[in-house]
Amino acid sequence: MSDSKQEQNKALVLEAFDTLFNKRDYKKAEEFWSPNYIQHSAHIGPGRDGLFDLIKSLPPTLRYEHGLILADDNYVIVHGRFSGFGDTAWVTADILRIADGIFVEHWDVIQDEATEEQSKSGKPMFGESFPLKA
Repeated sequence: MSDSKQEQNKALVLEAFDTLFNKRDYKKAEEFWSPNYIQHSAHIGPGRDGLFDLIKSLPPTLRYEHGLILADDNYVIVHGRFSGFGDTAWVTADILRIADGIFVEHWDVIQDEATEEQSKSGKPMFGESFPLKA
């Protein structure tokens, strides 16, 4: 697979995540997630509807920010942070399989973000600094 196709896949993931999680544009988001989307997450109901229903249930203050993003063939992995929905943010690694320019399958690893006091390494889980305390 060409580097340009992998770059396109990474850009697709970032645009889709911004569309759904930050802009809450569900109609536009349907263009990114297949109606037959397979969801492997233990935290999200099945299919595209399960994902959209989860986001609809969270407050409008929900925010997604991405960090490292890698692509290999039709797979993209993105390290990110979901915040603005409670006292603790989630740091995630999302893995998406893309077919014909649309997401067809998803896996994730989700962990509560550690504070500076909780971090045994003394390093933040996401980004260069610990989040500010509320």
